[in-house]
Amino acid sequence: MTQPTVFIVDDDHAVRDALRMLIKSVGLPVQVYASGDEFLGAWQAEMRGCVVADIRMPGMSGLEMQEALQERGCRLPVIFITGHGDVPMAVEAMKAGALDFVQKPFRDQDLLDRINEGLQQERNLHQVEVEIEEITGRLEALTPRERQVLDRVVSGQPNKVIAMDLDVSQRTVEIHRARVMEKMQARSLAQLVQMMSRLENLRDG
Repeated sequence: MTQPTVFIVDDDHAVRDALRMLIKSVGLPVQVYASGDEFLGAWQAEMRGCVVADIRMPGMSGLEMQEALQERGCRLPVIFITGHGDVPMAVEAMKAGALDFVQKPFRDQDLLDRINEGLQQERNLHQVEVEIEEITGRLEALTPRERQVLDRVVSGQPNKVIAMDLDVSQRTVEIHRARVMEKMQARSLAQLVQMMSRLENLRDG
C-alpha cells in the first residue's frame, strides 16, 4: 500500500524547501514538484495523501493542474496557496472540488491543519473505496442463480416464496442460500442485509 504523502507543487524553490521542512518537521512524508506539469508526469493512480499547490504558477496554473488531475480520475484532495489577488481564482477552484485555500502570508499551523484535514478526507475516501471493492468482489464470485437468491433473501422473501419464484425446490434454495452466505462472508441474514445496504449507500455517497 502506498504511504499517504503530502505532494508540494510550487515553482518557487525557496517556498518548496520551506514547505518540505515544515511538513517533515511533523513527521509526514513529503514530495516536491516545481510545476503542475512535473506533478502530472509523476502522478500515479495508487498515490495516496493530498496535494498542496500554489494556484498561480508559470505555464500551467494550479487550477489547470487540478482540472487535469480530475480528468484522470485523481481523488487526492487539493489545497491551494494563494496571494491576495488570487482569492477569486481559489474560490473557483473550490467550486471545482478543491478542499481549501490558504492565503499568503499564512501561519504554519493553519497550513498544517488544512493538510491534516486533507489527509483525513483521503483516508476516509480510501476506506470507502476498499469496502466497495471488497463487497463487489464477493458479489462477483456468486453465480447468476446465487445472485437471484441473494436479491430475494435481502428483500425479505422466505425460502418457500423464492423456490416458487425461481421454479426450484426449497432444498435447492437452501443450498444456494448457504453458498451465498459463505461467499459473502456473512454470519447472519442481518449482516448480509446490512452489507448490501452499506454497498448501496457507499455507491450513492
